[in-house]
Amino acid sequence: MKLLSQLRTSSFQLALLYMVVFATSVFILLAFIYWRTAGFMTAQTDETIEAEIAGLAEQYRSGGVNGLITIIRERVARDPNAKSLYLLTTDDSLKLAGNLENWPEGSQSSETGWINFTLGEAVGWSGPERLARARIFEVQGGLRLLVGRDVDDLTNLKRLIEGAINWGMGITLALALLGGFLMSRSTTRRIEVINNTSRRIMNGHLSLRIPTRGTDDDFDQLAENLNQMLDRIVYLMEGIRHVSDNIAHDLRTPLTRLRNQLENTLITVDNDEARDHVGQAVAEADQLLATFNALLRIARLETRGNTADMKVVALDELVADACELYEALSEDKEQSFHQSLESGVMIEGDRDLLFQMVSNLIDNAIKYTPEHGAIEVLVRREGDSAVLEVQDSGIGIPDDEKDQVFQRFYRVGKSRSLPGNGLGLSLVNAVAEIHQGQVQLNDTHPDGEKPGLTVVVRLPAFTGVSKRIKATRQDAADEDEN
Repeated sequence: MKLLSQLRTSSFQLALLYMVVFATSVFILLAFIYWRTAGFMTAQTDETIEAEIAGLAEQYRSGGVNGLITIIRERVARDPNAKSLYLLTTDDSLKLAGNLENWPEGSQSSETGWINFTLGEAVGWSGPERLARARIFEVQGGLRLLVGRDVDDLTNLKRLIEGAINWGMGITLALALLGGFLMSRSTTRRIEVINNTSRRIMNGHLSLRIPTRGTDDDFDQLAENLNQMLDRIVYLMEGIRHVSDNIAHDLRTPLTRLRNQLENTLITVDNDEARDHVGQAVAEADQLLATFNALLRIARLETRGNTADMKVVALDELVADACELYEALSEDKEQSFHQSLESGVMIEGDRDLLFQMVSNLIDNAIKYTPEHGAIEVLVRREGDSAVLEVQDSGIGIPDDEKDQVFQRFYRVGKSRSLPGNGLGLSLVNAVAEIHQGQVQLNDTHPDGEKPGLTVVVRLPAFTGVSKRIKATRQDAADEDEN
C-alpha cells in the first residue's frame, strides 16, 4: 500500500513525465544514429560492389569474355573467405566462372538489378548460411554476370546496434524509474513531515511548528511561510480570546449584581403580577449568566489545549454518577431512563471536564425529549476506543444541520422555543477534542416520524501507556525523522 501511495504522488508523476520525455529524446537520437550508421554501411557496400563492377567492365572491354573469365578466377583465388561473390553464365545458365554454382531465387525478377539473398545449398554454397547482396546485369554476347558481397558481418553489426539501442532504452527507463522513485520518496518524506505536524497542530498542539532543514530550499521557504502564518493566526486567536474573556468577565459581574438585586426585589414585592415579572427577569438573568459561564469554559478549554490534568478515569463510574444526578429530573418528565454501562472501561482524562461533557449530553437529552419519552445512556469498549452513547426520542437534528450544531450559539429551528444558549454541544466537542476524541450525531430511529438523536463520543481507551508518554515518543520520532 505504501508503494502504491508513493506511485500516486505528484512528484513521482512529474518524474514519470520527465522520464517519458527523456526516453523519447534518447530513442529518437539512437534511431537517428542507427539510421545514419546502417545507411552509411549499406551505401559503402554498394559502392564496393559498383567499384568491382567497374573494374570487371574495364577488363571486359580490353580482354573480351576470356579476359573477364580470367580476372574473375583471379579474384576468387585471391579471396579464400569468399567475401566477394561472382557468377558468370551463358544465357542458358551454363557457368563460366565464379564462386557460386547457381543463380539465387528471384534474380530474374529484379528490376533494379540489386538483390539480397542467402548463401546456401540453393546457390551451391558449401559453407554455413550467410547473407549476401549483389547486382546482376547482362553482358554483351548473351552472358549474365552477378557481382556481390557477403554482408553477414554487416547484418550482425546492425543487430548488435539494435540490441544496444534496446538495452540502452531499457536501462534508461529503469534508471528513470529509479530516479523518479527516489526523488518522489525524498519529496514525500518532507511533505509527510509537514502533514504530520499540521495534523498535530489541528489536534490542539498550537505551539508546534513545521521543522526546517536549514537548506533554504523551496520546502524550507514553504515551512517558514506556514510557521509565520501559524504565528499570526495564534496571535489573532489570542487577541480574540482575550477580548472575549474580558467582555465576559466585565459583563458577568454587573449581571450577577443585577440578578441579586432582582432576587432581593422579588422578596419585597407583594403584588402577584409584579412578582411574576421580577421572577421572569431573574430567570433571564440566570440564563445570561449561564451563557457567559459556558463561553468562559469553552474559551478556557480551547486555550488549555491538551494541557488538562490527565488521570486514569473509569468512564462507566463517571457516567453512573452523572446519571444518578439527572435521573430525578427525567422522572419529573415521566421519561424512561435506562443505563447500559460496561464495567472496567478506562480512559485517561480530566475527570471534571469529562463530567461536564457527560452532564451536558444527558441534560440536553432530557431537555429536548418530550414527556413519556425514552432516554438511554450506554458505555462500552470497542477495540482501542471507549464509546459513550446518549440516545433519546426527542425532536432530533436534521441531517443538513448536524455539522453546524457544534458552532457556538447555533440552535436548530425546532429547539428555539426551548430554553438554551446553543453552547452545549460546542462544550462537548471542545472536551472531546482535548481528549483526542470524536463526536458523532446519528438519528436514533432513522425511519420514524420523530427520529430522536444519538450522540456518540469515541475516546481513546487507556491501554497502560499514558497519552503524555505517547506524545513524547511521537515528538522524538518526528525529531529523528527530521
